[in-house]
Amino acid sequence: MPKRGFNNFEFRTNYAVVNIGSLNEAFEDGGNVDETSLLEASLIRKPYDGVKILATGELSKKLNVTVNKASASAKAAIEKAGGSLTLK
Repeated sequence: MPKRGFNNFEFRTNYAVVNIGSLNEAFEDGGNVDETSLLEASLIRKPYDGVKILATGELSKKLNVTVNKASASAKAAIEKAGGSLTLK
């Protein structure tokens, strides 16, 4: 039986997901992290509708992160390391 009705597949928002452990390996201390720098570092493959930071891994570097979304634990880890998180 075919499914009928509305679905949200065409209108969904796709986020590129990046873990803070990957940020720790790819960026220098005091670096700026945004979608362009993530593309250059090959942490994301193509531009998506936005970038979301998750808290998997350890962060020991002070980074200035500008993204669309971040988990609460990722925000806490970034601020604990001395960095800043700015949401667009």
